[in-house]
Order: sequence, then C-alpha cells, then structure tokens
Amino acid sequence: MGSTSDKIKGTANELAGKAKQAAGKAADSPKLRAEGAAQEAKGKTQKAVGKAKDAVKGAIDRL
Repeated sequence: MGSTSDKIKGTANELAGKAKQAAGKAADSPKLRAEGAAQEAKGKTQKAVGKAKDAVKGAIDRL
C-alpha cells in the first residue's frame, strides 16, 4: 500500500472510530465505545505508517 492510501484509510478509520465512540456513548454501550477507540487507534497507526513511508522515500530521493 502506498503512503497516500495509508493516510486515507487511516483518516477513514479514525473518523469511523470516533463515530462509533459517540454512538456507544449515546447508547450507553461500553462495547461499542471500546470498538470505536480501537478503530480510531488503528487509523492513527495507519496514518503514522503513511508518514513514515513518505519520510523514507524523501530520504532515499535525497541520496
């Protein structure tokens, strides 16, 4: 997966996770809130991977 697609998927997972957390809070569902938190964390990780790929590519390009 490319860095851009990692960042896009990461952002989508972050947003979906936040929505799940909000729904879990509204429905008083600890399970849904936990799922949302996990999905948001996954999204943040995906975005970090995308940024790392950009950094590596930038370093290689400078060589």
